[in-house]
Amino acid sequence: MSDLRALLKKHWGYSEFRARQEAIVEAILGGRDVAVVMPTGGGKSLCYQLPAVVLQRTAVVVSPLIALMQDQAASMREIGVNAAFLNSTLDYEGARDVRRQAEAGALQLLYVSPERIVQENMLAWLKQVPLAFFAIDEAHCISEWGHEFRPEYRQLGILRERFPRVPIAAFTASATRIVRHDILAQLGLRDPALSVSSFYRPNLRYIVHECARGSKTRCSTRRSIGIRKAT
Repeated sequence: MSDLRALLKKHWGYSEFRARQEAIVEAILGGRDVAVVMPTGGGKSLCYQLPAVVLQRTAVVVSPLIALMQDQAASMREIGVNAAFLNSTLDYEGARDVRRQAEAGALQLLYVSPERIVQENMLAWLKQVPLAFFAIDEAHCISEWGHEFRPEYRQLGILRERFPRVPIAAFTASATRIVRHDILAQLGLRDPALSVSSFYRPNLRYIVHECARGSKTRCSTRRSIGIRKAT
């Protein structure tokens, strides 16, 4: 545990974990499948980035947006973690360099899109990479009952089929109970460690305004409503 905190301090500059982060990290390090629902800003990314540093093998992160995977890879390199991405912005030489690093076990994090990872040539190539685990970011996209559904995410169950011994960790900031069950089923998660954080934010309030009919400017504050803690 002291080693985890030492790495947390070294790479991220934090002395303590946020709520639930430590248990999630331990579950991934223990080789378990994981399903995490955590609000935006709760620290989901660290939950798969830190285990990737500890395991010293490649964690493959499925991310839906090119800009997002590029930003995260760049942020990781800035703090001394070897991370890269494979997407359409790379030329042939750039992609070949990333592949060589991954095959040699030099990458701790590799970001790819759902469309790319389910391609047959990609799945075959991943057999040559020393894999730590798969991390599915924005996992609500898997579910037909979740917002931002993307059909390509629905095919990610092939990772369990092709790599039955590689743990899978699913992360999202928004998932109802129905969506959570759908994520577990579609990915084929086995006895996953499930972590669902409260979305209660004591520093946020709803402000309701009463406006005169037909007016966009004549509004007065009616009342302030605090967000109630989830039970």
